[in-house]
Amino acid sequence: MNKKILQTANRPDYVFIVAVGLLLLFGLIFLASASSVLAFNKFGDSYYYIKRQLLYGVGPGLILCLAFSRLPYQKLRQLAMPILIVTLFLMLLVFVPGVGFEYGGARRWIHLFGNSLQPSEILKLAFIIYLSAWLAGKGEQIKKFKEGILPFVLITGLTLVFVLLQRDLGTTSVIGVSAFFILLASGANLSHLAGLIGSGSLLAWLMIKLEPYRAARLTVFLHPELDPQGIGYHINQALLAVGSGGFFGLGLGYSRQKHAYLPEVTGDSIFAIIAEELGFLFTSIFVMLIGFVLWRGFKIARYAPDNFGRYLTVGILVWLGWQSFINIASMLNLLPLTGVPLPFVSAGGSALMIALSGIGIIINVSRQAHWKERL
Repeated sequence: MNKKILQTANRPDYVFIVAVGLLLLFGLIFLASASSVLAFNKFGDSYYYIKRQLLYGVGPGLILCLAFSRLPYQKLRQLAMPILIVTLFLMLLVFVPGVGFEYGGARRWIHLFGNSLQPSEILKLAFIIYLSAWLAGKGEQIKKFKEGILPFVLITGLTLVFVLLQRDLGTTSVIGVSAFFILLASGANLSHLAGLIGSGSLLAWLMIKLEPYRAARLTVFLHPELDPQGIGYHINQALLAVGSGGFFGLGLGYSRQKHAYLPEVTGDSIFAIIAEELGFLFTSIFVMLIGFVLWRGFKIARYAPDNFGRYLTVGILVWLGWQSFINIASMLNLLPLTGVPLPFVSAGGSALMIALSGIGIIINVSRQAHWKERL
């Protein structure tokens, strides 16, 4: 039956909402299973991480999601600059003694109102809002070098400096790739885009060469069999977990690798635990669900009522999609380990709260989109 295009009447895209809801539900189930052993050994409570995820991630995240889905997203255009400035200020607070603190060898968190917060997660969304507003005001000028691409490089480069100060290559790539695709959606000159790809690749190579630990990760990526008890331990244990799952998996809750073998089972490595417990079949279904959310979101972007809404939606989807790809690919040794969490699944209140905020913005765009599908 042919699909009929209808005019919107302030109704959100319920298909997109249900798909994201399923993704969030599965994420909570996976986290509860992956974190149980670590939580009991460390805190004496098998549900410690899932409780924190609900309290500091799901709770405030759903409130923000509802707020952003109701607040006309056009108002964010007026607030784009203040939001970015405040976020960059929070990024600097990471280096203030007594406010910022280190965890897992990285200094990326701050204490705020008695809770921990990761400003780089907020920056992902704040920069997408600012860049979308800036590009929406540029129009056809974005095709020019002096008026378009040069200011874009300066704005993006300055923002990335704040991330690089925290030595966070994973977040740098997420923000950089999101910015690139927003620029692509704005109709920038293809030769300028090709130049950005070349420059970005060179910059990534330099950052790897200048930091010994990044070079070590690249070496392990190319030769995972090297030093299996040292720098190669993490990826070898991850591959062992994925391979142990087979086609149908060991069963939910029956992972062996989460018993103090695989590092970061609640964060970067959680996909390996999912693959071990659920196997190839059900893991593939989960990955397809992520793909469906992205596909549905890009349909919303296509019919957004204005360029600002389109750029916002594209930027948020690329951020979540690229981050998911990096996480999954690194656990399969298709990319070097970068320490990027899996959206909606990995433990982290700040990350989940901001991701749900971004989803709320997309829902708001869908309310005003010039289409509705009757399935």
